[in-house]
Amino acid sequence: MTDSQTPDLRAAASELHDAGLCVLPIKADGTKAPALKWTPYKVNRSTPEEHDQWFTGDRPRGIAVVYGGVSGNVEMLEFEGLAVRENVLTEVTEIMEGSGLGDVWQAITTGWASESPSGGLHYRVRVEDGVAGNTKLASRLAREDEYTAEERQRLAEKPNSKIVRVLIETRGEGGYGLVEPSGGPVHASGRPYIRLAGGPATIPTLDAETLDAVHAICRMVDQMPSEEKAKTAPRPKRELPAGTVRPGEDFEARTDWSDIIGGEFDPIFTRGTTTYWRRKGKNQGISATTGHAADRDRLYVFTTSTTFESETPYDKFAAYTHLTQGGTSTEHFRRAAAELRGRGFGTDTRPLNLVSQQPRHFSDGSSALDADHAPDESTGDGPGLRLVTSTPELDITNEADALDGVLGLMEQGCLPDLYARSGGPTWVHQDDEGNPTMQQLGTDNLRAYLAEHVATYTVRPDPLTEGMKHERELLMPKTCSTILGRRTWPLPRLRGIVTSPVVRPDGTLLREPGYDRATGLYLQPRVPLRRLQPEVTDASLDRAKAIVLGDMLADFPWQEPSDRAHFLGALVTPILRPHFYGPTPMWILTATAPGSGKSLLKDILKAAYGIAETAWPENDTELRKSITTQLYTTGQPVVVLDNLPNGYVLKSPVLSSLLTAEHWGDRVLGSTSSVTMPNDRVWIVTGNALRTGGDNGRRVLWVRLDPNCPDPDQRDGFRVGDLRPWLRTNASTVVAALVTMVRAWLAAGAPTQRIRKGDYSEWASMVAGLLAYLGVEGWMADRDNAIDQDDEQLEWGAFLESWREKLGDQPQTTSAVLGSVADHVPRHPKTGEMPTPNVLGGWLKSRAGRYFGTHKVVKVWDAHRRANVWRVEVHEQRGTGRHES
Repeated sequence: MTDSQTPDLRAAASELHDAGLCVLPIKADGTKAPALKWTPYKVNRSTPEEHDQWFTGDRPRGIAVVYGGVSGNVEMLEFEGLAVRENVLTEVTEIMEGSGLGDVWQAITTGWASESPSGGLHYRVRVEDGVAGNTKLASRLAREDEYTAEERQRLAEKPNSKIVRVLIETRGEGGYGLVEPSGGPVHASGRPYIRLAGGPATIPTLDAETLDAVHAICRMVDQMPSEEKAKTAPRPKRELPAGTVRPGEDFEARTDWSDIIGGEFDPIFTRGTTTYWRRKGKNQGISATTGHAADRDRLYVFTTSTTFESETPYDKFAAYTHLTQGGTSTEHFRRAAAELRGRGFGTDTRPLNLVSQQPRHFSDGSSALDADHAPDESTGDGPGLRLVTSTPELDITNEADALDGVLGLMEQGCLPDLYARSGGPTWVHQDDEGNPTMQQLGTDNLRAYLAEHVATYTVRPDPLTEGMKHERELLMPKTCSTILGRRTWPLPRLRGIVTSPVVRPDGTLLREPGYDRATGLYLQPRVPLRRLQPEVTDASLDRAKAIVLGDMLADFPWQEPSDRAHFLGALVTPILRPHFYGPTPMWILTATAPGSGKSLLKDILKAAYGIAETAWPENDTELRKSITTQLYTTGQPVVVLDNLPNGYVLKSPVLSSLLTAEHWGDRVLGSTSSVTMPNDRVWIVTGNALRTGGDNGRRVLWVRLDPNCPDPDQRDGFRVGDLRPWLRTNASTVVAALVTMVRAWLAAGAPTQRIRKGDYSEWASMVAGLLAYLGVEGWMADRDNAIDQDDEQLEWGAFLESWREKLGDQPQTTSAVLGSVADHVPRHPKTGEMPTPNVLGGWLKSRAGRYFGTHKVVKVWDAHRRANVWRVEVHEQRGTGRHES
């Protein structure tokens, strides 16, 4: 506040009213809102009587002026505090002085100038021909460090939103602004409005044309990105290729703006890289600029009084075309290019090479332990690297040549991160949760991939040069379909994805992320891989066992030692998977009650390797579809069929087929094509009180939990505390510990212990040797107890034992059996009813020769009856499959 400024609002209102201004009272609550409904005062000036009511007494208030016609056509020009601090006002002042508007600007800035509490500057002008509405003249995008909490929330909800900071704006018709001596609680800062120069009685008067020139200069400091229009800026500026250039590009490089627009504009002055131009015939103001944009030299016209479109950027070639051809359509550009070529601008287009020979490298993940894949010393650290050329160029004018060219690029190794898998070319990517997936390419996928990695072009006659020109063109969809329709592709074979270091068939460790040529596996770690020591020491092995066995698995309520051993077998199987052939059984994680820890066991696998989780399907058809989807698309090494119904009996021929198949074949969902994939996953089901039936009992491993207490989910006092937070912090450590245990076993010669487990014998013997090396007992020691989990084994074993006990070893008819041991005959699985003699005969026929415990049923032909009869034989229990020395 200056010495001449009075804090008396009533006196201030009189001063403003005497200058012909409309006055408003303002609330003293920091909102800067009028203290009354102010719409009538947009057209009717307030009166001294109203001022007496508003500004007398003890009620704190502020004072404002309504701008526009009601105040004699007064407009306020506001420079925000941000503009003052960032020297925008200084820049505007320099341009005003250089443009011939220095005296006008001096009159504006000294006529009536005020400072707002936030450091902004307010100037007022009276306009002879009326005032426009409120207008923003210059703005810029907000910097991230300037965002408010509300703006950060808006960006989180709408990431493409623009957060803008206004630099210069006007208050005109329909607007109002606070004036001095408003202060105290009127503004949120508590600071007052201060008069810097002049007053209401000394507001300068400008004509509309002069005010437009002032506004135009204020707009020149606008910092908002300006979207180009294709017709006035047809191409972004490019580096001139060696030995060749288009006429328009050559013209841009060799011509000054004076040679192009000198007939329309005069250069006034240059500030930095920006030159300011004035339309010929004017004696003040700025009409256009050149050199202002940071990315490209463009003409930007502010006035509407020229042949150019206002507020639109033109590059040199576009400006020349507009002036000489009368427009900027495609035909106008062609004519301008032909004219410039006739004047010596530009050269013929260059031919493109089929494949550039400039090499670059990318890691394919081959381990440094593999001597055949050792990296070249010049490529730096990492595994064996595949040389890939810089973007190859391919002539696709002829479709047959295009097809051969793409296959040639595949064979030469010029297409990175593209692999061959059952069904076709495949790429690896991550889903929204960061899980690796394998996607077979369709026509559009392959076309998009080649558009990114290959510069394809066609050669066509150029009517401008009467020669040939090369035009960028994408492969036709039918060409991509033809490529995908082949039986084979010269691409690296992708066997699958692994999410942790794994043991190759030759015993070396794959631990470099990316594609491994030796195995065809793609390593995409679930967690950051810790650096492994060259050799495993006794101390590191002890530490690894302490982490896994002593901490992570210590507090689970295992029913038997075999349950812990079986789960540890599941933990190391993904690491061993490439090291053995054949399938693995399914792990059943079951418990006596909810809350026992099944989900935590699943979370351990998820934290270490990632899991593909799916609900248990309703029927075998849906189960087959689910299995195919998991094997065909997902990359997680563990598949969990979760939350089976309580007491569910696993009895599925589809599961039996899956768990004995080294490869799985099926029709792809939504397609008529069939695929065959390695069955290389760890399969797990979870549920309470689960049981097996049919052939599934021989193809599973049990992991049983029994907390032996009520409310098991309320247990506490675990060694690692809450397991899930511990896993989030220590997942990398757990993976390193598991890998260390496997490496130590490998370094010891990978000893095995002979286990007979049918199709799983190789894997079972390997894991038995590993666990024995680690000192973990119980591996497959639950054979006898596991029978108790198999309903069919129990039911038929009891039936045959009762039969033998009551009827001896003599052949019997099914009717006799039903009459003698009715209490023990198995019931129909769906109806629960006793079978008829014919139905029982069918059941016996399908089980003839199979042992249930130590009893089996034998079919005997009775020539007299001309029918089958049956007897039960007892055999001494044979090999148990336990460890053999």
